[in-house]
Amino acid sequence: MQKQSDILLSSDDLDAIWLCLRENCVIDESTGSEKVNYEDFCQIASICTEQIGSKCRRFFKPSNFMKFEKDESGRIAILPFYLYVMRTVSLTQARIDMSELDEDSDGFLQPYEMEAYIRGLIPNLAQLRDMPAEFIQMYCHIAAHKFFFFCDPSRRGKACIKKILLSNCLQELMELHQESEGEGADNEQTENWFSLASTQRVCDTFLDLDKDANGTISKEELRDYADGTLTDIFVERAFDEHVRHGKTIIGLAWEMDFESFLDFTLALENRDTPEGLTYLFRCLDLHGRGYLTAADIHILFSGNSVQYVIDVRGFWAHDNRENLLQEDEEPYDLGGGQQQLEDDS
Repeated sequence: MQKQSDILLSSDDLDAIWLCLRENCVIDESTGSEKVNYEDFCQIASICTEQIGSKCRRFFKPSNFMKFEKDESGRIAILPFYLYVMRTVSLTQARIDMSELDEDSDGFLQPYEMEAYIRGLIPNLAQLRDMPAEFIQMYCHIAAHKFFFFCDPSRRGKACIKKILLSNCLQELMELHQESEGEGADNEQTENWFSLASTQRVCDTFLDLDKDANGTISKEELRDYADGTLTDIFVERAFDEHVRHGKTIIGLAWEMDFESFLDFTLALENRDTPEGLTYLFRCLDLHGRGYLTAADIHILFSGNSVQYVIDVRGFWAHDNRENLLQEDEEPYDLGGGQQQLEDDS
């Protein structure tokens, strides 16, 4: 890790590379894009090496030039190349930071280690700099939970660093580096799970649902979620499948704690992902058989359960669950249910 840190480009180095690219490019008259050919690319590499040192050479290899789309004159746009350099540096820095937090050096982060990583990022994320100090701990907890929802599907309590680095979650978190501007900024912040507005919304929703203020949500309280659009059968199934380890009082039923509520919210807000679909499919699979029968679908549609949890981007957007299996590197066992559906119908 120390060796990688020594060859990492600094922000000043990145600025120098961008300036050199701008000074040695040509403007494509048809598109207005700033571009360089391979000869220019090699010249820029020499200039940057003189100014920055040998640590920038790896970005100017011929193989890197070939990665980018070229026009009829064999030129590449400089902006995609520069963004590639920035992302590579950012990922390398993230890997170094995460590895330093990996106390047992097993290549995995536990929740408190992931929270520590996020806490260290906050001062450098433009959209989070004004976060109230008293909310930082809760923010880190909510933010880290999304990484484990997507990167720890087996719920082992630890997430692979490599998987975290390659996840869309890290990219979404890094978007907060950019200052929020323009008319659509508020909507973008709400849609980004890691934005301050989004995490506060999640907290407020939980507190509003927790009518008796006991720190957990009952089935009856959860029915008010999303303006009361959840059906009784879906709420029952969500508790049956995903709230088995919630908080309970002697003689009373299980209630949904904050951890389970975060899973529930993430699943509903990410219905077009394999992780979200897996969560929801277990709710729809009334008998835990790994497939849906015609009778199951009749029950679900008659109660309008499916209409809320599934849309055109979600479960039925896949022609069948075999397509879903092919799209995911770690297939989920859904029991070959498409054939059963065809047989029962």
